[in-house]
Parts: sequence; structure tokens; C-alpha cells
Amino acid sequence: QVQLVESGGGLVQTGGSLRLSCAASGRTFSSYVMGWFRQAPGKERVLVAAISRSGGNTYYVDSVKGRFTISRDSAKNSVDLQMNSLNPEDTAIYYCAAQTRLSTASTGLSTPESWPVWGPGTQVTVSS
Repeated sequence: QVQLVESGGGLVQTGGSLRLSCAASGRTFSSYVMGWFRQAPGKERVLVAAISRSGGNTYYVDSVKGRFTISRDSAKNSVDLQMNSLNPEDTAIYYCAAQTRLSTASTGLSTPESWPVWGPGTQVTVSS
């Protein structure tokens, strides 16, 4: 299975932007649906965005629609999350995740237990 490593986190002011990247090792990247989760202190891990194997279908949680964009590059074995108009409520550890069973339209997609492969996470802090 793939191994995932995130990068691009940091500290940004309200209204600013960050771009997170997730590098995947292994030859089977194209067989995985990819996702970005986030977890704030004391809160549950939440699926923020997901992208299909082809990149043609995406999922976004309501709170980030219109602000975040997920994309993937099969040539580079990577998936990015462009985050714009950030606010303090976006502060969290962001995790890249991968799974092969569910499509972006599937029930259960947002359940962390549905995703067997995880990166170590990257911290995003948005100051007010």
C-alpha cells in the first residue's frame, strides 16, 4: 500500500492562504481515492475534501466549499489542498488519507475508519 507524507502547513493570518501537499510512495497511487481530514484539539477527525481516482469527482464538507480545492497529480503521485480565505476555525492538524473501497459519493466516506492509510499530519494555525 502507499505511504503518505504531508507538507505545507504553518501559521497564517485570517484571510490568508495555504497549500498543503501530500506525497505518496508506491506504484498504486492511481488506485486510491484520496482525502484530507482535519482534527482540532478536543474534536473529532473530520473529512474536509476527497478526490476520486481519476480526479474527476470531488467531495467537500460544507464549511470549506468555495474556499478549499483538492487536486491530484498522478505523474507526481501527489494530492494537494489549496486553502483560501482561512479563518481561525480552520486551525487543526491536517491529515492526508487514502482508501480503495469507497467512491466520493459513497455513504461512509467521511468516516475515518473507512480510510486505512494515513500520513502523520501537518499543523495549520490561523491567527485572528
